[in-house]
Amino acid sequence: MSTDLHSVAAAPMKIGELAERTGKTIRTLHFYEELELLVPVSRTKGGFRLYDEQALVRIEWIGRLQDLGFSLPDIRTFLSDLHAQPSGPAMMSELREFYAQKLEATRQQVVRLRALELQLQNSLMYLATCRACAPATEKSRCHSCEDDEHVGQQPPMMVAAVAPHPAPSEQV
Repeated sequence: MSTDLHSVAAAPMKIGELAERTGKTIRTLHFYEELELLVPVSRTKGGFRLYDEQALVRIEWIGRLQDLGFSLPDIRTFLSDLHAQPSGPAMMSELREFYAQKLEATRQQVVRLRALELQLQNSLMYLATCRACAPATEKSRCHSCEDDEHVGQQPPMMVAAVAPHPAPSEQV
């Protein structure tokens, strides 16, 4: 028998359970509350905070925005600006525009990361032959390696950039 998740409300969670389920510390969750990013749905008679399943969604969302480079105060401001919209459609329109911009920036970052991945792979392939070099080889020779596998080949940028600068020559 299938149960509709929306028809059966899960039991409220105390902050310790919420912390355990999200991998966050209780201190972090209290800080989210201070910033008004997280609000308990109720409290027990003893004053313990209680959270619903929506808190899990909110915490995951906060993490995703942090992945995009937002600080917690930035997220607070963003959320406040969203909630200040005059209507639901206006709020969703602003959110849609924001997500479209972030999707494009993320795609550009993926392209940059793939290029970096290729540079690292090429550097590692180049450096694999450096293990055959004599231990006493001077560092200054590394920028123009004469190993058989490197003859006529410039080191990749990620390798060439770390080569020591030659000693400055004295002017006469």
